[in-house]
Amino acid sequence: MHTLSRFLWYLIHATLAQVSAQESLTLNTLYSFSGASLSSDPTFSLQQAQQLTVSVAICSTGTTSPAFFVNNNTASTTDIFEIQLDSGFGNWTGTTQQGGSLVVQNVGQTSFQVVASTGALVHGLIPALPFLGDTTNTQALIYSPPFSPIESSPPMYPNYTLPPANLSIPSPPSSPPLFSLVIAPTSSGLASGMQTACSINSTSSSGLVVSNDLWLRNNDGWRSQWLIDDLTPSTNYTAYIIQDQVKLSGPIYFTTKSPSFPCPLVHSLPFCPSTSYAVPLPFPQSPASSYDSSNLPQSVSDPLLQYMTNFTTMLLTFACGRDLYSPLQTCESCQEAYRTWLCSVSFPRCAEPPSSSSSPSSPMPALTLPQSGSNERNRFLPNVSYSYQTVLPCLEVCSAADRACPHFLGLKCPTPRFNASSSYGVGFIDGKQGVFGSGSTGTAQDRWGNVWCNPS
Repeated sequence: MHTLSRFLWYLIHATLAQVSAQESLTLNTLYSFSGASLSSDPTFSLQQAQQLTVSVAICSTGTTSPAFFVNNNTASTTDIFEIQLDSGFGNWTGTTQQGGSLVVQNVGQTSFQVVASTGALVHGLIPALPFLGDTTNTQALIYSPPFSPIESSPPMYPNYTLPPANLSIPSPPSSPPLFSLVIAPTSSGLASGMQTACSINSTSSSGLVVSNDLWLRNNDGWRSQWLIDDLTPSTNYTAYIIQDQVKLSGPIYFTTKSPSFPCPLVHSLPFCPSTSYAVPLPFPQSPASSYDSSNLPQSVSDPLLQYMTNFTTMLLTFACGRDLYSPLQTCESCQEAYRTWLCSVSFPRCAEPPSSSSSPSSPMPALTLPQSGSNERNRFLPNVSYSYQTVLPCLEVCSAADRACPHFLGLKCPTPRFNASSSYGVGFIDGKQGVFGSGSTGTAQDRWGNVWCNPS
């Protein structure tokens, strides 16, 4: 409810505004204003529209708390609505068939954004979080929330074909959203401030952007991918993604590895699109600081591609698309699940023990003992001279392939009751009795940067 004094103030101001100069807000255009350069209680005229959304966001605050009022009928001073702000942003949606106005009270020194939109250009929070691939001592691999799902027709009998071992990444969307990444030390208190896109975007971001491109990690859809360098070792960071200058995703949190962490990042592999973490490989030749499809040794990729080709050939001996081996699974889903499993076991994920400051109630990740030289899990990885630890693949990755594929392929996973924990992370996602989602964490990794087992 509004106080009577504030409502009466608006009635008086709206009447005066009809005879004063007003700045017109062009539809679907983002405006940024600073209270220092505006008149007292500025007024903006709204164009006629069948349905209009007026969206505002506070970018920085002064000593006053501004209030935003919409009058959606220039012929009346009674059709008045206050835009309620939550976490620094808010919006009003309605009709302005006779035009209207937006009045800002108590603007003071506050800076803010406003947009009058007939589409999707509206301030708000994106429900999906950014995704952390992994970190090294100075690098981080971060992804935006998915924004464009892949639309494809399932293969049909008798021309049932499956993707090749070395996937052909489809063309990215021609007009993707405009994404930006902001990283700051958690000690800066960024997450405790105003949670609007313009407020976060005014922060100086840590690190150096090595690359930023679009990547298709999985069937969730396209994401923007950042490789960041020049971060400080053993430091807690907070990260946000901003979309089209008005929408905010995050925060997520992560910690860079210790100064002696030796493993380089591996990412952007068409045959293993969800692989995006540190792997025990020799450091790549300069100027590269990570591995992708352009510099990954063929001695590593060729055997994996051969395994994938052989598996697909064997799978297609089944009458895929004609005969059913499951009411829920297909040969296509089998190949996808097998690819995820094969990549997770072929590329061990380097990790470190949790720091002493970690929550004592958090379970320990599925870490291997320190090792060096050749890798026990993948003999095709080059020998490394350093010592490292890895976090085991999640047992659910193996179970997903077992469930998705025909019985004649002979895929079998170890059982939690016996020896599964020697080669897989057990009991984190699903319970040790196999109850879905009832594990100790319910997930392989969380928004706080914890990784208990390797999910991809």
